[in-house]
Amino acid sequence: MYTKEVNERSPLRIFEKSIHGGLGKGNLGVVMSRAGVGKTAFLVGIALDDLMRGRKVLHFSLQDSVEHVRAFYDELFQDLRRSVHLDDAFQTHLRVERSRLIHTFRGGTFSIASLRKDIGFYRQHAHFAPEAVVVDGFDFAGATETDLAALKDLSASESIELWLSALTHRDEPVTNPRGIPNPVARFEAWISVMVGLEPYEGAVSLKLLKDHENTDLADLHLRLDPRTLLLLES
Repeated sequence: MYTKEVNERSPLRIFEKSIHGGLGKGNLGVVMSRAGVGKTAFLVGIALDDLMRGRKVLHFSLQDSVEHVRAFYDELFQDLRRSVHLDDAFQTHLRVERSRLIHTFRGGTFSIASLRKDIGFYRQHAHFAPEAVVVDGFDFAGATETDLAALKDLSASESIELWLSALTHRDEPVTNPRGIPNPVARFEAWISVMVGLEPYEGAVSLKLLKDHENTDLADLHLRLDPRTLLLLES
């Protein structure tokens, strides 16, 4: 199902090599950027990559409706299908749909406790055991160290990779020695992988800001399509 062409076209292969194999179960990963640069597309790309490898993904959105998120997945899948030779696209898309659940928390209804409760509900009553969980729109500015510790504990106890998105601001000074922007920098101890997205010459550049405990960070030089975040030709 996961063809050679799809594998080669995904920037995640280069990204995974740079972070020595990936995020890993029990760990938190964060993608951060200013508004409109591509955080959601990056997270959907990570989720779609997992789905096309036969892994189950649970996607939580704190801002968008289920229909909007599903449309985002469909759009990215169709872009991928058109850009490579994807065998049996209809059946592949059907398997992707069956391996993914989307849940939304809108209007300030999100909490770590509700996240844990819903993951448990899907495991017990829907027989859906996710290997990766995405939380798009997490409020790092309003979060506490207790919140991040609870998320870290959740990823470990549920044996999942947990990815979150974080909003940064252009005019806020960066004082962290690693170059990690606020409001994420104060939570560095709980986050294993941090990725920054920046607009650059009509594309989006991906910068690795933290790679587990490695101090020698890879310089990725990845140019991504600003709409789909698929890898652009050099």
